[in-house]
Amino acid sequence: MPTNSVKPGLILDLPLLLDGVDGTQSTRVHAGLRAAILGGRVAAGVRLPSSRSLADQLGVRRNAVVVAYEQLLGEGLAEARVGAGTYVAARVPHGPALAGPVPLLPPVAGRGAFALGRTLPNPVLLRRLGQLVRRSLAEGDPALFGYGDPRGSEQLRCAIAGHLGATRGITCDPGCILITTGTQAGLRLCIEMLMAPSDRAWMEDPGYPPARRLLEARGARLVPVAVDGQGLDVAAGRREAEDARLAYVTPSHQFPTGVSMTMARRLALLDWAHEAGAWVLEDDYDSEFRFSGAPLTALAGIDGRGRVIYLGTFSKTVFPGLRCGYVVFPPALIERAVAARAMTDRFPPSVLEAPLARLITDGSFAEHVRHMRKRYRAARDILAERLVQVSGGMLGVRVPDQGLHLVATLPEGLPPDAANWIRSAAGVEARLLSDNRIVPGGDEGFVLGYSGYSVPELKEAAKRLGHAAQSYHPEVHR
Repeated sequence: MPTNSVKPGLILDLPLLLDGVDGTQSTRVHAGLRAAILGGRVAAGVRLPSSRSLADQLGVRRNAVVVAYEQLLGEGLAEARVGAGTYVAARVPHGPALAGPVPLLPPVAGRGAFALGRTLPNPVLLRRLGQLVRRSLAEGDPALFGYGDPRGSEQLRCAIAGHLGATRGITCDPGCILITTGTQAGLRLCIEMLMAPSDRAWMEDPGYPPARRLLEARGARLVPVAVDGQGLDVAAGRREAEDARLAYVTPSHQFPTGVSMTMARRLALLDWAHEAGAWVLEDDYDSEFRFSGAPLTALAGIDGRGRVIYLGTFSKTVFPGLRCGYVVFPPALIERAVAARAMTDRFPPSVLEAPLARLITDGSFAEHVRHMRKRYRAARDILAERLVQVSGGMLGVRVPDQGLHLVATLPEGLPPDAANWIRSAAGVEARLLSDNRIVPGGDEGFVLGYSGYSVPELKEAAKRLGHAAQSYHPEVHR
């Protein structure tokens, strides 16, 4: 039975298609009912509406429905139950076969060990969020149920502006913030708004693959710019493409290496953007989780010439299913951004905006971040220690000062397929370092997410990965 068919025993407004059917009203009603039953749109055992109700729904005479029902009864497609009405027969012939089987889709990423972007639930925050959602619905603000500002609710934008000022050193007008359904949605909007096909764009190498794919889909000519211990090599970017239109960077916690861009490099990047009339997309995806030292000021916080577009998200701090991110635009771009937004999904989901704003302003969000920072730091330490213990020196672990993933590298000189074999043997979802590169070469290893897992899960996955790395021998697995 089709999954979208109506469950048995229900009275419903029937999805009848009468257009294009010739004949009398009763003939047309009968044809529509028969097609709906044989096509599976109305399931076996469904109670049909009364003749008066269906006549009112279809705008026909009641007698036409009575005649159509009698024809169905005569064909065995319906049955009458005394005192209960008319029902679709318990067994009806199958309709025409579907064009073919539904293709099997690949498994959804993000479920295996070491997958990136997972979060642990915080019962305290979830209870508070549930209370605020119920309160918001009960208050019945008309803005909640209509088409809103394409930027998102003013209440949430003001809360985000206050949060960024206090934690990221960004002074911004709430009117320049646009709420999105996540970082990917914000990136896509910026790229489509700012880039023309064949424009050149700097891309960190190694860097974030989804951002690279968005740029490629727009037709941009990617300029891979190397990342070293100081972050993006701005001088190299200038040599390769001084006239690039845009640069995508993760300066606070470079993905995937974990390096923080030095102040000298940050200032050099801002100087280039100003001189070239280019834009810098700053993806600040996990800055709330800094484990040592003071929080780093965002690149947008030191940009005094309006060249940085800042992208933030609640996917890492709350949970990905919240589907809420934001973009802080320079004042010169916000009008274009609003116009571009209005052409796509018009405005963000409004139901969770007020509750999320209240979480931020009443301190619940900050308390949650402090709590989760401790848990994720403990998870980082446990994973790093365990990998060193069980890998027999085959994995070099870089312990990050920030974020929700770490990098474990393999020794130099292994065959190109070694990492893939080790990952498969361990049965984990770790991303390979090489998967994040545009230009082949450099260290090989694994990008390991450690948020969203219990301690036993992390220890067991680390054990499997370490043992798989130890058991790899080039001569045997060539």
